[in-house]
Amino acid sequence: MGLLDGKVVVVTGGGTGIGRAVSLGCAAAGASVVVSDYGVSVDGRHPSSEPANAVVKEIESRGGRAVAFAESIATMAGGEAVVDLALTKFGDLHGVVCCAGILRERMIFNMSEEEWDAVVQVHLKGHFTVWRPATRHMREKRRGCLIGFTSTAGLEGSPGQPNYSAAKEGIVGLMRSTALAMAKYGVRANVISPEALTRMTERVPEQRRGQILAPPEGVAPVAAFLVSDRAAHITGQIVHVRGNQVAVWSQPAPLRTATRADGWTPDALAEVWDDQLGQDRLRRLDRLGIPWPPPAAAP
Repeated sequence: MGLLDGKVVVVTGGGTGIGRAVSLGCAAAGASVVVSDYGVSVDGRHPSSEPANAVVKEIESRGGRAVAFAESIATMAGGEAVVDLALTKFGDLHGVVCCAGILRERMIFNMSEEEWDAVVQVHLKGHFTVWRPATRHMREKRRGCLIGFTSTAGLEGSPGQPNYSAAKEGIVGLMRSTALAMAKYGVRANVISPEALTRMTERVPEQRRGQILAPPEGVAPVAAFLVSDRAAHITGQIVHVRGNQVAVWSQPAPLRTATRADGWTPDALAEVWDDQLGQDRLRRLDRLGIPWPPPAAAP
């Protein structure tokens, strides 16, 4: 008996990297899997049906059930079609795991509109296009699980990836909104923030490569568990996975508050800000070795 016996799961980006590991992991746990992968290069070009087809063959060779979907989920039609395929081929839908993504890296002052739009469309819109039809089905069934994929690039920032960082943080907001909206229907939404060595993270500078040497296979058990009925009580969570380490990250909350009876003026804020409010330091400044504040701006 597998934890996902009788379940139907859609995995976007399911033909390579973490998505491939999740597709294989869900199938090994007993799920019927729709392996959705447009088969593009890391920058979103040159689509191919081969990645999705190859994973389906691998699942079937192990006695599992799977079907390939090689259209883009960056469009509303693509999102509708992949959900329809799950319902037509397997008769139901219990889980959606959105791993699909591309990169177009550039500093914000050099980024083109096309580079911005392409990444946001695949990552953030690509969650919405699938989640909208999936939630309609799950709402009727009064059960189901949606898993998005965020990143520390979104949660902590990444200087050369403004499009990717914005999309990944946006996915967290989408997850929280969905978790709140779907809770009364028994439908869950969570996000996974992985650190793993994939073709997307191969671009990371060598000095930081040691932080992400964990294999993508480490993410699959977490995704399979969250889809399962054993996780039916878990929603609205950011789950960080790095190799054998799993962590639940905190929800945003106020750190310090200052009030003033007569209301604030700019000068009054300048007098008390550092003592009463301070900052919640951007942790990645230190990880990247970026000095802040600059010497000339130090108080």
